[in-house]
Amino acid sequence: MSTDHQAKADEILQRASLAAAEFGQLGAAETDRIVRAVCLAGLENRVSLAKLAWEETGRGEWKDKVLKNVVGSLLVYQDIKDEKTVGVILEDPDSGITEIAQPLGPILGIIPVTNPTSTVLFKILISLKARNPIIISPHRDALACCGRTAEICYRAALQAGAPEDCIQWLSETSRELTHALMSHPRLALVLATGGPGLVKAAYSSGTPAIGVGSGNVPVFLERSADIPLAVESILASKTFDNGTICASEQALVVEKEIVDRVRRELERHGAYFLSPDETAALEKVAINPETGLMSPRVVGQSAVSIAEMAGFEVPPKTVLLMAPQDEVGEDRPLSGEILAPILAFYVRDGFDEALKLCIALNYRGGIGHTASIHSTDEKMILRFSELMNAGRCVVNMPSSQGAVGGMFNRLPVSFTLGCGAGGKNITTENISARNLINVKRVCRRRDNPDWFRFPPEYYLDETRSAGEILTDYGKSN
Repeated sequence: MSTDHQAKADEILQRASLAAAEFGQLGAAETDRIVRAVCLAGLENRVSLAKLAWEETGRGEWKDKVLKNVVGSLLVYQDIKDEKTVGVILEDPDSGITEIAQPLGPILGIIPVTNPTSTVLFKILISLKARNPIIISPHRDALACCGRTAEICYRAALQAGAPEDCIQWLSETSRELTHALMSHPRLALVLATGGPGLVKAAYSSGTPAIGVGSGNVPVFLERSADIPLAVESILASKTFDNGTICASEQALVVEKEIVDRVRRELERHGAYFLSPDETAALEKVAINPETGLMSPRVVGQSAVSIAEMAGFEVPPKTVLLMAPQDEVGEDRPLSGEILAPILAFYVRDGFDEALKLCIALNYRGGIGHTASIHSTDEKMILRFSELMNAGRCVVNMPSSQGAVGGMFNRLPVSFTLGCGAGGKNITTENISARNLINVKRVCRRRDNPDWFRFPPEYYLDETRSAGEILTDYGKSN
């Protein structure tokens, strides 16, 4: 690592540390005033920031990015505004325990190219709500739009009384500088959203990290599903911003009994089913042959433009490319995650076979992330949810919007979706402000403390069995 990168990291963290010291002295009312001001600033600029992100990255649709910015500002704010993150957050007279929130300190927020401005808004809001300064580290293809978003938020925060340097952002980035920041002793947390390599680097940096796993979301259409509602939901999710949300559906698994009805409904809404030759051609442009992962060139592109890249034509109103598949595995490239309007399509005879396939897709590269089911049979919904290794099982709703939260359900609104141990993450939660505080517990001596409940002589009696002790202890409660 060059001395220039280390010196730059030292300078950034020095300013962030001073901001943290000042931020930690603010009360709840002052903090909430800052958070509200930043929310309003982001919401006010929702359209211009979306257009800037679309122009700079060349991915997705700017109108959909406007809605993402609304989620990242308005809905995130509504979700966190009443959260207790300052001072005493819980008092329990019975146990004698008082919980006090403490800020973590400087946070490094790593931003993906797929959801740049909305993720900046989200990470700034939840960090400030917990009184943590944040350093925004954008993807190299989204430096300008992320920088502009951070600047707008910073100005609003300062005007509302926030400390200087509570928000910083990188105008240029490199692997060396990112590593210097992630491993800096003054950094409290890495909040990482990005590819598997970047998330792994965050967890290996020596600094506490909250990262996300990859998503390979199976969506199961069980025979009792409301097919028009299911198809409408899938299209609303998978085509939104050209499929750039990691919680979007990746493979559609349909019971054989309803497959003809499902296919007709999909085609009626602009889905195009590929022939074997077209599927083979799509694989060549959608998958990087060296890594076996999705190719950046198709991420966030429209169905029509992807078909053109692959060398075949589709109707001009096509919104989704359906790729019929038979099995799951590395030799089936389209059975993995592709953040584009491409959907693998499977047919299975009966619930058990379909469920096995969903589990296989889940383990193909989406462990711990999200799974989706459309069904009106509560027993089948419960069985599916119990067996899927997913932090979120969304039922009868668009997977993207459902997993992000706040629209179709009451999940915390988040652009950082934990995937638990299966996805090599620390939690399966939708990350929010509550994850960015330390909780200090003040423990008071209770009246008539029972200590061990029995005098030491009771335990020194070697003839007394463990079962007897356990029984006596329970009775004495």
